[in-house]
Amino acid sequence: MKRIGDFFLFCSGAHVPLLRRAPTETNKYGGIGATIFFTGLLAAFSGGYALWCVFGQLWSTLLFGAIWGLMIFNLDRYIVSGMKKRNKFSNEFLIALPRIILAILIAIVISKPLELQVFGKEIKQELIIMEQQVFKTQEDNVLSRYRQRMNELNGEIAILEKGIQTQALRRDTLQKVAREEADGTGGSKVKNLGPIYKAKKADADSAETALQKLSAENGVLIASKRKELAGIDSTFKATVAQLDRTHIDGLASQLDALGHLTQKSTPVWWANWFITILFITIETAPVFVKLISARGPYDDLLEAHEHAFIIYRKEKIEKREREYDSRMMVVR
Repeated sequence: MKRIGDFFLFCSGAHVPLLRRAPTETNKYGGIGATIFFTGLLAAFSGGYALWCVFGQLWSTLLFGAIWGLMIFNLDRYIVSGMKKRNKFSNEFLIALPRIILAILIAIVISKPLELQVFGKEIKQELIIMEQQVFKTQEDNVLSRYRQRMNELNGEIAILEKGIQTQALRRDTLQKVAREEADGTGGSKVKNLGPIYKAKKADADSAETALQKLSAENGVLIASKRKELAGIDSTFKATVAQLDRTHIDGLASQLDALGHLTQKSTPVWWANWFITILFITIETAPVFVKLISARGPYDDLLEAHEHAFIIYRKEKIEKREREYDSRMMVVR
């Protein structure tokens, strides 16, 4: 336990020999050091997971996670060790403000990869939806290149078919008129197969002949245009098959999916913010502990030590100046 306690005191950035002379302060700085250590450990996990999402290589993940964790650990240790207790809280807070802002930024960077892990299942489902949207957009973009020609062909086919239908309707009408003339239900109202019927029957037969001719001509054109449509459809399907269908699962895509989830779900939005706030609290805790804690024996010892060094430095400078003046006097 003593080794663990000494390690946490080292993590706090305190001057351990001086801290030994103020035993009442060891618990406070031990707690600060433990917070700094575990923040660095979480940063290692976070950085490693982020790199795993990008490259998926175990050795690079472990190496980068260790380097990232050590960097955050060292940075936090420097932030806390650089803060010194003075007599005015306002001055201390102004000095600590840049460190607090830096700690908040570090907390946000650390929290994001861990948030991706916490919401992993929901993010995977959202990524599937995003993939489908991307694929649909790709298909629509490809289809837009052929849509104008396809619409033209479909319109021409519709006009040709309507021409056949119109001629067929005319034929049917003329046949009905001739039939009604023959059975006396229409026309002259006299049942006969006389000249009037023969004239109407000739019109119906002419319409039938015209329909057959139009059906043959338009049928060839319709078949040609449908063949062209089939070729366009085959080209469209071949182009779609060549599209990039790789899964969207990179770090940026996961962050984007998390953003979509927070926009669509209020509970996820709150949970996401609570995790971020938790890490901000953990990261800034050592700084605020130093700020709100009362000035203790360690602070007095540290100030006395620094003051003694300042006095010593001034004495050395003055001594060298006197020696220099003496040498100049001798030369003159």
